[in-house]
Amino acid sequence: MMFENVVDPLEKLELIDTIQRLGLSYHFGDEIKKTLKNISIERGSTVASNKDNLYATALEFRLLRQHGYKVNQDVFACFMDEVGDIKASHNQGCKGLLNLYEASYHSLESETMLENARKLAAKLLKQCLKENNDHQYLLMLVEHALELPLHWRMPRLEARWFIDVYEKKEDKNPIILELAILDYNIVQSMHQNDLRYASTWWKELGLGKTLSFARDRLMENFLWSVGMINTPQDGKGRRIQTKVNALITVIDDVYDVYGTLDELELFTDAVERWDINEIQNLPYYMKICYHALYNSVNEMAFDTLKEQGIDVLPFLKKVWTNLCKSYLLEAKWYYIGYTPTLREYIDNAWISISGSVMLGHSYLATDLITEEGLHHIQKYYPDIIYWSSIIVRLTDDLGTSSYELQRGDVPKSIQCYMNESGASEEEARDHIRKLIDAAWKKMNKDQMAKSPFSYTFIEVAMNLARISLLMYQNGDGHAIEDKETKDRVLSLFVNPISLPK
Repeated sequence: MMFENVVDPLEKLELIDTIQRLGLSYHFGDEIKKTLKNISIERGSTVASNKDNLYATALEFRLLRQHGYKVNQDVFACFMDEVGDIKASHNQGCKGLLNLYEASYHSLESETMLENARKLAAKLLKQCLKENNDHQYLLMLVEHALELPLHWRMPRLEARWFIDVYEKKEDKNPIILELAILDYNIVQSMHQNDLRYASTWWKELGLGKTLSFARDRLMENFLWSVGMINTPQDGKGRRIQTKVNALITVIDDVYDVYGTLDELELFTDAVERWDINEIQNLPYYMKICYHALYNSVNEMAFDTLKEQGIDVLPFLKKVWTNLCKSYLLEAKWYYIGYTPTLREYIDNAWISISGSVMLGHSYLATDLITEEGLHHIQKYYPDIIYWSSIIVRLTDDLGTSSYELQRGDVPKSIQCYMNESGASEEEARDHIRKLIDAAWKKMNKDQMAKSPFSYTFIEVAMNLARISLLMYQNGDGHAIEDKETKDRVLSLFVNPISLPK
């Protein structure tokens, strides 16, 4: 009724923005699509009417690009002067600047106007935080955005944060707020059921208990799954994804911290052959691991064959083999003390971070599989998988590099760049951050490009990048149990939200 009753285009955009941030958009997919399609068709007149309103233009730009519409950065030209600064007459305070800043994260390569606008908006927003204490709601949004932009945040955790913030908004809609709280609690109970299932499977599998050297991180692996597949109705996809993530964590530790080089070559060969008889050539601990991988993946492939009539086992064998080969190469580098160039490292490490395995399984679990889509992944990894994996790899390196080197691991991107260029560690970290930003621009382009994949799968790929930023934002939130990860888990999966009195 609200979508029907709201006539003003800006109010409709604000309604969509609020619904998305509160985690309710999956209820209103048709209404959101229809509204944005109409706004896109009318965009010439809408942008013209917004030429004096930076806030309206930036909000429209962000929402349209988020949903795959092509909007030219030139819509902001009327707000900029000859040297690229925002015209004083169009500054319009924190609200306009905040939305310009958030919109800039949907930019593509070579969009220098948006790049400059982001830097300037960030500078002016920091001044807003110092000078303005009258608008608590707006300032909370500003502080939040400067920490990490909305486009890069995990949607489910963002919904939990925004519910609390929206409650403080003076002109909030109490009906939408109540719906958001009820919905959050219902979805939380669905996640609890998913987690019970995953916990039972993990205990019965016995890897965490048998392989004492490996990280037993079921809860963190489930958090990755929820971060990737955030639509509540895709519980089956989250359950499959949690299994995949847990197997990856154990196998990663087999290669990184326990197996000898000879043993790792045997294991890699066994995975490539995908023959249960190969288990006879492996040491006991690897037999346990190989058996778990072989049975789990075969079961997933069989379920897909039954449900969709497509044999995906050759595809799954390929992605797991590629992963193990990338692990083996890193192990060889470690044993001979070799520091690769940054290019060499990335060419292998985007696979060893396991994004292609995670997204390969999520494609089968959440999308309607097509021969075209499967062929596209099998023949060459699509850009959306590559760039998402690059972001996971580089954010992992920023958060875990020092810890993993102490544990015994191959040099990461930071050390490779330092060794190659002679840069300091801080300069190297800054370079890696720039590579992450460039990869996001590539993914933004893929989001608007014609693709054999559904919008749902493209969002899953972008969500993988988002959850990695969350997990490694302040260190290694996956391998090291810390208070921050624990608090997130409690708010997402344990503690419901009380309705306002």
